[in-house]
Amino acid sequence: MRIVTDFPYRVACHDPVWIPMDDGVTLCGRLWRPVGADSRPVPAILEYIPYRLRDGSARRDAQHHRYFAGHGYASIRVDIRGSGDSGGVLTDEYLEHELLDGEAILRWLAAQPWCDGRVGMIGISWGGFNGLQLAARRPPELGAVVSVCSTDDRYADDVHYMGGCLLGDNLSWASTMFAYNALPPDPSVVGEAWREMWHRRLEGSGLWLATWLEHPHRDAYWRHGSICEDFSRVQVPVLAVSGWSDGYSNAVKRLVANLPGRCQGLIGPWSHKYPHLGEPGPAIGFLQECLRWWDQWLKGRDTGVKEEPALKVWMQDSMPPTTRVGCRPGRWVAEPCWPSPNIVQVKLPLSPDRLHLDGRSVEEESVLTVQSPLTCGLFAGKWCSYAAGPDLAHDQRQEDGGALTFDSPPLEAPLEVMGAAVVELELAADRPVAMVAARLSDVAPDDKATRVTYGLLNLTHRESHAAPSPLTPGRRYRVRLQLNDVAQVFPRGHRLRLSLSTSYWPLAWAPPALVRLTLFDRGCALHLPVRPPREEDSRLASFAEPEAAPSIETTRLAPGHHNWYVHRDLAEDLSVLEVINDNGRLRLEDSGIEVATRAVETYACRDDDVDSLEGTTHWERSLARGDWAVRTVTFTRLTSDAETFRLHATLDAYEGETRVFCRSWDLRLPRRLV
Repeated sequence: MRIVTDFPYRVACHDPVWIPMDDGVTLCGRLWRPVGADSRPVPAILEYIPYRLRDGSARRDAQHHRYFAGHGYASIRVDIRGSGDSGGVLTDEYLEHELLDGEAILRWLAAQPWCDGRVGMIGISWGGFNGLQLAARRPPELGAVVSVCSTDDRYADDVHYMGGCLLGDNLSWASTMFAYNALPPDPSVVGEAWREMWHRRLEGSGLWLATWLEHPHRDAYWRHGSICEDFSRVQVPVLAVSGWSDGYSNAVKRLVANLPGRCQGLIGPWSHKYPHLGEPGPAIGFLQECLRWWDQWLKGRDTGVKEEPALKVWMQDSMPPTTRVGCRPGRWVAEPCWPSPNIVQVKLPLSPDRLHLDGRSVEEESVLTVQSPLTCGLFAGKWCSYAAGPDLAHDQRQEDGGALTFDSPPLEAPLEVMGAAVVELELAADRPVAMVAARLSDVAPDDKATRVTYGLLNLTHRESHAAPSPLTPGRRYRVRLQLNDVAQVFPRGHRLRLSLSTSYWPLAWAPPALVRLTLFDRGCALHLPVRPPREEDSRLASFAEPEAAPSIETTRLAPGHHNWYVHRDLAEDLSVLEVINDNGRLRLEDSGIEVATRAVETYACRDDDVDSLEGTTHWERSLARGDWAVRTVTFTRLTSDAETFRLHATLDAYEGETRVFCRSWDLRLPRRLV
């Protein structure tokens, strides 16, 4: 990435900036703005997230916001209430208070003498979410949004549930925020009040995982903040961005299809990262694309974005299975609108072991059964890759032994798909609660199987996420399972493989009892969104190379370590996935803060004992400067039986070597068809 130091505007950094809320709480921000903006006001850009601007996202913030300021914007990064150096307590995601605060920040920005009254929002993940959510509230100050790795549907397409199945990332993400929320503000910023503010957070932030487990269905809790409830509310232009290795790529096409105002979609090969930092590569000059968006909609300059296609995506070439990719081969393709008339739906019927490319269904019905081992899923990777470790799916042959598989003949010509594949199944289950996991893989001539996409369905949610109903054992049902969106080339000589399993642990929590599914193949098919190559793609303009402003200077004091391990104890028939995410220790030279973070997650099961499922997370975080040192330790364990989830958690906080806070939780929560 090219580091830019010479900008059209000289930049001044104002830190801290205090923004008062109506209830007396004050939020903390860090502002970069062009020198001279007091006499020549400029538009403002807001990023509004809880990831601690002082010691969490500080390095990235400097690269982004200084860059925008250098090109004529007042760019501000604000800590959400209860995070970083802001006042208050953070008790959950996307609460009404967070959005009211966001509206107040927009009003405050527009009223400043250095702002011309026009404001844009940018954010990845949480910041991408609340950018869309605030746009739906139509604050008059908000003129455009750049939303990266976000969703329009908090229940069906977020970290918590997928197809009505409880995701393992639900535990992982809850634990991440459990650790974040336990940290104090910086005494050098907030003064002597830091300790009181810290203890209010320790006492009041709560155990978010319990809340999310209490809402296993799509109720009012999840509808709040889900802009798909009324797309028409979002009138401002939206640039929606994600990557195929991210967990949020599905939302991009829905936003392009449904937002009434101008919306452009961009999907690269990336994980949960900004595209100029994108892994897997290739990364692109994303900050330049943001400037083109801001200049068009906030400054009224014609930058050409109005003439561009509605959707650009990275069409991925075939590659061998691997858990970490530096650069994903492929090419950029584009569609003028979505849904696109260039996509052809192709039906591939199923019969025993076969996917029929010719579209002809079998004449006689075959009855197939599958009861997967609990360990089917150990090599599935992470629901949302962060490219921080080997978190992509491994060779699928290790999973296919526990699944029903259907292979096509070798392809006689390349096949390109773009969009969401759909699996249509006619089935019966021997239990009232069951799930099915479907995987589409690219099988090379050497038999290596690379997972292309997948989907999950809790079969009690076959008709509704809001009002699921148990299955009647033995009864035949027709169900539709939509896989995650993808753009993929299957080369000549390769085979397509559809794999179906009754477990996908630990990516998803298993049903309360082992399940045997019976499939009736005459009612089963895979529907593929086929996109023939288009000559117009060769004329697409190339993206610029990535660039950013300089980051803040850091000194590494201890190395990090990131890895995934699968442990098999054959004597005990115990299988454990261990995930290590250790960032080591860094000193941020602008503030002098030393930051250390280490997390270890484990997901275990014994034989086919569904009551043995256990997920644990252990986080340690510390901050230090001179004679000030704090440390927090959080631990969470989730287990279950047929009727309940059992949740145990502990939180310990230390000032120096003295433990100053300790709390534990022991909860039992009903499963409710999960």
